Amino acid sequence: MSEELIFNEIENNRDEYIEFFRELIQTDSYNPPGNEKNVALIIKKYLKKSNIKSDIFPFGDNRANLIAYLKDGFDGRILLYNGHMDVVPPGNEEEWKYPPLSATIKRKKYIYGRGSTDMKGGLAAMVIALKILKKLELEISGNLILNAVADEETGGNYGTKWCIDNELKSIKPHFAIVSEPTRLKPLTHCISVGERGRLVIKIITNGISTHSNWPFMGKNAIYMMSEIIQNLEKIDKHIPKIKPPFSFEELKKLMSVSFPSLEALERVLNEQSFLKNVLKALTQFTKSLTIIKGGIKDNVVPDKCEAYIDFRLLPDQKIEPIINGLKKLIEEDVGYNVKSEPVGDPEEVFVYLENVQYSEPSFWKDWKKSSTLKNFYGIVEKAYNEKPYYFLFPASADTSHLRNDGYCPETIMFGPGSGATAHSTDENIEIEDFINAIKVYTLFAYEFLK
Repeated sequence: MSEELIFNEIENNRDEYIEFFRELIQTDSYNPPGNEKNVALIIKKYLKKSNIKSDIFPFGDNRANLIAYLKDGFDGRILLYNGHMDVVPPGNEEEWKYPPLSATIKRKKYIYGRGSTDMKGGLAAMVIALKILKKLELEISGNLILNAVADEETGGNYGTKWCIDNELKSIKPHFAIVSEPTRLKPLTHCISVGERGRLVIKIITNGISTHSNWPFMGKNAIYMMSEIIQNLEKIDKHIPKIKPPFSFEELKKLMSVSFPSLEALERVLNEQSFLKNVLKALTQFTKSLTIIKGGIKDNVVPDKCEAYIDFRLLPDQKIEPIINGLKKLIEEDVGYNVKSEPVGDPEEVFVYLENVQYSEPSFWKDWKKSSTLKNFYGIVEKAYNEKPYYFLFPASADTSHLRNDGYCPETIMFGPGSGATAHSTDENIEIEDFINAIKVYTLFAYEFLK
């Protein structure tokens, strides 16, 4: 009866929920610089209409985190819903079909806009789930906590990590969901039990500047960087080998649940190089050169060059061995001294490494034993009328802050939207996907807390 009541409430108020979602998309929270407080104020106002308590925790310049509670006490089971308010900048807005802050509805089926998928759709659905449970006054024990956070797109240290180190420190949830988009089209939604980590290293090569008339009198920093880049693959021999939590074949087996057979999945993989590359990425440590800068004038041998390397880490892989491995590669395979500070004498040739950003990988090792997870799977199947599958998330996310260090190991990732459209031009989400996510979050919270 409660399930029918919840689903009817959602269907009867679709227009209100869609308009609230659109308002979040239309609100600027590009990171950088952030401006997440803009979104937090809208969420607080929306929840206040339903007499739901929420607290805003401001920091920096127009930045903030928000925490809201279904009830006042914390006896019984605690469920935590987490979603980030910041979105990546839109890039060249002239390339968008519709303005990135317009939240344009197309054919009554899609909503376009920056953050529609990553991840204001999931965040809005979680806010609405909290409101529905309050309105229906269903008999539950325990508490549902909504944590709308800043800073996820730049590591989460000022967002999720700050919240669990401060305001949520004494409140230990029994289960948590992060609402990142977990659909990989043409597949159904996945339920993520782990994700890769990310390490961004800036390499700075310091050479000796001179006039390009006599280049041999200097040391070209761009050539130095070129030597490092050409030898980058050798880093693998300098770092410990890590076994991925799932092999390529195991990931295929997990994915095959959403297909009539494993053979049907094989056919799709042969046609969809994207999916095959996702499987490949989830089974290995990867590195990508993403930015390179060097030179000041066309007749000056440059004394400085910068490059950014984006490393993606497997669960259990640590940052220190990778940094040490890169240092060994530069010193032993390339032959340049790596210094601990970025400055030196004018005639000194050296390399400096800067840790720009780091997000830990994480993995819920005991996920197969969880009856709660099985219940969540059944609710997703019911709401979407299709079988989801368990999987790993290809990118990094705030789940690591929740899982690691023992705060809430039983954390999953599940949310509306296709990962392929995240961070892309013309980012969009299916309206029905968003509505179904509201059903999942509301019904699961009720089942978990009743």
